[in-house]
Amino acid sequence: MNSSAVEHARPLAAIILAGGESRRMGIPKALLPYRGKTFVEHLLEVTRHPRVGVTRIVVGAHANEIREKLSGHAVEIVVNADWAKGQLSSIQAAIRSLSEGGTEGMILCPVDHPIVSAALIAHLIEEFDSSAKAIVLPTFHGRRGHPLIFRASLYPELLQASPEVGARQVVWAHADDVLEVPTEEEGVVLNINDPASLERALGSPDRQ
Repeated sequence: MNSSAVEHARPLAAIILAGGESRRMGIPKALLPYRGKTFVEHLLEVTRHPRVGVTRIVVGAHANEIREKLSGHAVEIVVNADWAKGQLSSIQAAIRSLSEGGTEGMILCPVDHPIVSAALIAHLIEEFDSSAKAIVLPTFHGRRGHPLIFRASLYPELLQASPEVGARQVVWAHADDVLEVPTEEEGVVLNINDPASLERALGSPDRQ
């Protein structure tokens, strides 16, 4: 897609998923420190891009704490009352918060996969814009990771997906319409769910 086409295209939505209980971590993962910011603030920073015209942070179990921390940021917070049903419910809450036909797709950024760069986000967006694929995702040494970009045409399927399977149901249903984008950023496959995984992920000085 050329620059003029991108300029007039519908924007992308950046969706930061921070609705979980963080039970194993002991504190909200969204508020864990990373490079002088919190996980959620870092994801807000790296998803700033000319193609991103909408940003939503979906919260649930720790809605008040996260909202208070983000009080100085001009972002819209979506409260998912059904957060206990799993991540898919937060994705669905985000989709319902978007105006119909207002976005070309959404970048899903789980807060427990925060170690990604602005350059990676930009590269995924570039691949999304230059391809006709419905789903774009990064891979690290052949392993699929996050964030994913879903084209808006898949929103209805995401809204109807099984809570037990989640968004993977839609990915599997469109196996021939997935674009894998290789990256050397290991963060795309680092799932930070407990203190041990946090220590492993941030153990290197370049990740601090």
